This record gives sequence, C-alpha cells and structure tokens, in this order.
Amino acid sequence: MLWFLLCVGLLIGGYVIYGTFVEKIFGINKHSQTPAYKHNDGVDFIPISKSKAYLIQLLNIAGVGPIFGPILGALYGPAAMLWIVLGCIFAGAVHDYFSGMLSIRNQGQSIPNLAGKYLGKPAKHFTNLFAIVLLLLVGVVFISAPAGLLSKLTGWHMSLFVIIIFSYYLLATLVPIDKIIGKLYPFFGALLLFMSAGLTIALIMSNEHQLLANYSISDVFSNLNPNDMPLWPALFITIACGAVSGFHATQSPLMARCVENEANGRFVFFGAMIGEGIIALIWCAIALSFYGGVSGLNIAMQSNPANLVYDASHVLLGTLGGGLAILGVIILPITSGDTAFRSARLILSEMFNTPQKTLPKRLLFAIPLFIMGGILTQVDFAVLWRYFGVANQATAVIMLWTSSAYLLRHQKFHWIATLPALFMTTVVISFLLNSDTLGAGLPMTVSTLTGMIISVGIMLLIITKNKKNTIAETGIEAPIKKYTQIT
Repeated sequence: MLWFLLCVGLLIGGYVIYGTFVEKIFGINKHSQTPAYKHNDGVDFIPISKSKAYLIQLLNIAGVGPIFGPILGALYGPAAMLWIVLGCIFAGAVHDYFSGMLSIRNQGQSIPNLAGKYLGKPAKHFTNLFAIVLLLLVGVVFISAPAGLLSKLTGWHMSLFVIIIFSYYLLATLVPIDKIIGKLYPFFGALLLFMSAGLTIALIMSNEHQLLANYSISDVFSNLNPNDMPLWPALFITIACGAVSGFHATQSPLMARCVENEANGRFVFFGAMIGEGIIALIWCAIALSFYGGVSGLNIAMQSNPANLVYDASHVLLGTLGGGLAILGVIILPITSGDTAFRSARLILSEMFNTPQKTLPKRLLFAIPLFIMGGILTQVDFAVLWRYFGVANQATAVIMLWTSSAYLLRHQKFHWIATLPALFMTTVVISFLLNSDTLGAGLPMTVSTLTGMIISVGIMLLIITKNKKNTIAETGIEAPIKKYTQIT
C-alpha cells in the first residue's frame, strides 16, 4: 500500500513542482486575449470556466486507455506503476501542456498545423493523415469497449449499444460544444473522480484483496510477465493513456479554444494529465492486487481487461456501487469517442479551409467520418487496439518534437520536451522494428540500437534547424497563415 500512496504523492508533487517549472519555461501571458474571446463563434470557440474546462479536458483525454492499458500493463508487475508516474510527470503532462498552450498561442489550431509551423510542411501533411487515422481508431475503439461493458451489464446484444453510442457521437460532434459537452461533462467528470476514490478506499479496506500485498521492492524493477513478454519496449506502448498519449494532442485544442486565460493552462492541461495518471494508478493497483498476483490476473482476465473491471467493481463496491463504478468506466470512453470525431471534423475543416459555423458545413466532414467509423467497427477489437497503441505513441512523438522545436526557436530550455521526445521515438521505432505482427521482426538489440540512432539523428536535425530560426519571445505567437476556420 505504501508504494501506491508514494506513487500518488509523486504525481501530485509533480503537478505542483514540475508543472510550475514547465509553466515558467513556457512563459504565460495573463493579459493576452485567448481564442475563446477573440474568435467566439458560438460553436467551437466559447469561453468556459477553469473548473469546467478541467473536467471536460479530463474526460476528453481519459478514454478507456487509462483503465484497459494499465490493466494489461499490470501483467509486467509494479514496474507498470513506476512508468505511469515517471511517464505522466515528465512526458505526458509536458506533452499535454504544450499541445494546449501552443494551440492557444496559435488561435486554436490543431496538431497538424502546429507540427507544420514548427517542424515543416512535410510534418504537417504527415500529421494530418496520421491524426485522422488515429482519431478514427479512437472513435471506433471507444465504441466497442463501452458497448461490450453495457452488454455484459444488461445482457442485451452489443450491436444495440453500438448503434446508440454511434448516434450520440454524431449528435455531440455537430452541436455547439457548450450544449452537451459543456453541460454534461463536468458532472460526468465528478462522477468519475468519485468512483475512482470509492474503488481505492474499498481496496485499501479489503481483507481478501489486499493492496499490493504480494510484491517486494525488487519487483518494482523486475519483469513479472507470466507470458515471458519483454518489458522493453512493449510496456511503453501498452500503457499510453495514463503515462503519455498522442491522442491527447488531438483533444487539447478543443479546450484551447475555450480557455479564458493562459494562466488556467497548467491546471487544465498539465493537471488533467496528472488526474488521468492517478486513475491509471488506481486501475493498475487493482489489477495487481485483485487476483493475488500477475499469474492470477493473466488467467482471470483472459486477455480482456473488461473482465477485471466487471469483477472488481462488483466485489469491492457491491451490486449498486459496482454498477455505478462500471457506469463511470463506460462514461470514460464515450466522452472521449465523441470528442475524437469532433477533433477529426475540425482537423479536416482546417485542411480544406472550411469554416464550421453552419450545420451543413459541419455535416460535410462529419458524415464521411462516421461512414468510415462504421466500417471499422467490423474489425476485431484486438487488432484495432494494437494499431491504436502504435498510432497513439507515434502521434505523441510528433507533438513532443513540435514542443521541442518551439522551445528551441524561442531560445528556451528545450530539454523538458526533447528528452521525452528522444525516449518515445526510440520506443516507437524499436517496437515497430522488433514486432512480428506490426513491423519488421528484427532482433531486439538491433531494433533498439537503430531506434536510438534514428532518435538522436532527429534531435540533431531539429536542433540545427531551429537554432537558425530563433526569434525573440513576445508572449504572443504569430498566427498561422491561411487560417479561415475562425472566420
């Protein structure tokens, strides 16, 4: 239990200490007018209070990932919790903060345009395609997971819930952000936090399922996977949401268009990521404890994290409390799936310079996206999850390098973004080169060395390019050219 409490304490301390450090390096301007006021269109650009923006951001980023990912990652042992803490503070929260604050500085722009501005036009075109694919995968994954849980909870056929959730996604994608998301998400966010706290207290007080009772300190630095899966680099792909997730870079601009003041950015963006890290820690601890160890977890879970969610919620909280806890788990992916489609619509609108103030123009992009999403729902969930994991972390790499390039250009301490970018680039390349199913199937040593060499090469290229283009920091970023989304 002390290990769990230490991890939670480190995350909170990370927000207070490291979050303040990152904010200082970025250099907020409390007096600059944010896009929420400057481009208020009543649809996507609308001022939202600090507390509401935080809860909406938390629900936007915290899909099924910070639950299913940490449960699967728990098969490696307590080392999974160490990665959640370090990854969340030094990579994920930095990633989320810059994806939100750079969007504010650039009039609410999405990640492809930010990547294009700081990394070059090829990065913009690549990220446009990559972001749309990732968001479609997220939307579909976040339909299948809650639909499966609802089916298990009610006994009704899963296809019925797929249709219901899909219909809701379409509605939430089209209406102004303050009509559904702005009104319901703060309540859902509070419910999520309450249920997470309830599960934690129940686990601490449980005599049968003692919190992390069967592990020693040495286990924190060991690979306990019963299937003999290598910890490197698979753990860092398996646990994305809760540590570092590229999906968040597609979501932060939604709130960047609604934040009332740059001073709210640390709480809304950095803080929401820390909140997600705590949720991930809770579910990782439950997974490590509920079945008595990783071997019991592996047998009971049967490769489906939903089994643990269902069992642990009912056993720890009873029928009513368990049902409410599962409801909280169901809400997470639904409230990220709808904003995934919304983000995809906005990215497409920026690609084709099409304002989104009128409903017909929103339908122009929403309908093709939902048709493609409907087709993808027919693909096996396990296959979708594998591709989602790789696409997710690759997008995180792009956003981290974008942040690094921004800091270099403004002659700021770029290592807060460059070091996590180096690490995650090595993770993604090593995984792709080593994987038999998604990559080249090369030996791990060759894959890792190649990943390190490529990562260092990218770093040197970005440092060299951006040191030549350094500019004086004014606190107000020049707008990206040819931006008509806000007109």
